[in-house]
Amino acid sequence: MLEKLSANQRLLLATGLSMLFFVAYTIIFPPETQKKVEDNSSETKSEISAPTTSSVTTAPETSTTSSIPKEEILVEVLSEDFILTVDKFGRISTKTLLGEKYRNDNGVQAQLITKFAPKPLEMRFEDSKLNGEAFKTHYETSAEKLHLSTGAKEVVLTQKLSEVTVTKKLTFHPAGNYDIEISVSDASKKFFVSNGMRPDVDEFGFVVQGGMVKVGEQITLVEDEDAVKTEVFRDVSFLSSFDRYYATIFYNLNPMQTVIIEGDRFDNPMIFVEGLNSVEFSGYIGPKDYKILSSLNSELVEAIEYGMITLIAKPLFAVLQYLHDLFGNWGWAIVVLTILIRLVLYPLTYKGMISMQKLKEVAPDIKELQRKYKGNPQQMQAKTMELYRKHGANPLGGCLPLLLQLPIFFAIYRVLINAVELQGAEWILWIDDLAKMDPYFILPVLMGISMYWQQHITPNNFTDPMQEKIFKFLPLIFTLFFVTFPAGLTLYWFVNNLLSIAQQYIVNIQFEKHKAKKRAEEQK
Repeated sequence: MLEKLSANQRLLLATGLSMLFFVAYTIIFPPETQKKVEDNSSETKSEISAPTTSSVTTAPETSTTSSIPKEEILVEVLSEDFILTVDKFGRISTKTLLGEKYRNDNGVQAQLITKFAPKPLEMRFEDSKLNGEAFKTHYETSAEKLHLSTGAKEVVLTQKLSEVTVTKKLTFHPAGNYDIEISVSDASKKFFVSNGMRPDVDEFGFVVQGGMVKVGEQITLVEDEDAVKTEVFRDVSFLSSFDRYYATIFYNLNPMQTVIIEGDRFDNPMIFVEGLNSVEFSGYIGPKDYKILSSLNSELVEAIEYGMITLIAKPLFAVLQYLHDLFGNWGWAIVVLTILIRLVLYPLTYKGMISMQKLKEVAPDIKELQRKYKGNPQQMQAKTMELYRKHGANPLGGCLPLLLQLPIFFAIYRVLINAVELQGAEWILWIDDLAKMDPYFILPVLMGISMYWQQHITPNNFTDPMQEKIFKFLPLIFTLFFVTFPAGLTLYWFVNNLLSIAQQYIVNIQFEKHKAKKRAEEQK
């Protein structure tokens, strides 16, 4: 079937597939807004129960509904980079990131913990009666305020229930991580510790968000609304609940500890660590910044999720990070990375352009064959293939190089969409945040103009006027599409177009020289 398409029809197909990918992704994975629980009284109603691990013989028997008093701060943790609070139920109730890069357009700092949802370090007992009591009994604290300016600080939280005493020993670090030891006075009282719901800061709809666990070398990912069954894991290195830029993570887990993923009424995966007598691990709540995560634990960089294209995306980000360290600017790092990618792909793109030139050259002969053998498609096909062989033209030559480049394009797209490092990162002039859309739409317009220019100098041999008109509208469609995209991604596409234009000019000139030389030899 592809053999019957002209070179530019195949180019249109390849370009259309690229656009279709983005559009389809938007439709299939629209931005999700976390469902909120209405707060119509002085207290927030919330179902608090142990995870329903029916596949485990020691599963909790029932769930209970408890009234949770309105949040009151038990401990406040102050750092130069964040403010964190622990509520009177021993949960990390808020974490606010400080700094300009974490401030949205309304002047509000990024808040990583959803107000009306389960929170990190929330405990749920297997015993439903004890569970209900736990959500009515406040913890006591050894300190009410911790300042991390001079280093890590420790606090001990104690909850005295009728049948058991719970002790949480927390050590907070300036990098945003913490260490925790949880123990209960009665080892028969099984409990579960949650890392809370994933952050819900950014509603950009082109990213993966949900939960993950790493078991051995295998990452298990459960996206939002896909947690349709309970899954039980052991030998877990780390677990994470994440959105585009941020995550709540447990790591340094005991390999013998049981980790459970299940869905809940928020239609998002919830992750729990099972406890018997005591548990001890580390946690982190913050941006998925490569350098921060790698400094905490080298395995945590795998919490930066790129989806199916991770194998290509991870080395691309490593190169981007190196270029940033070299130039000190993420915008110029993107520009140089684009140049490097084009150099690597040059042989493929060159062959594709040469092939399209050859197909353009034989286009008049193809039209003549179509006219001559209109009533005999088999003979027309045979003559067409013979003509291609004679001129060294490959009907797939212009399409395959483009298709082979798509994984690279998708990988760099995922890198630039997911890199929290681009937040608040300036480039030049009016671009003061590569993670946000161009406020004046200059880059999308330049991208559209460059795409139109590239089309203008690219050989075409459309036989269908309607297809030609559709093809000419693609720059406008892409411009409108990129208006809301982050400036960093639009910058990549614009620079890539400029490099394609330069390469096309070189190929066009070389091909014309080759044709002139060939004509001169034939005239001798």
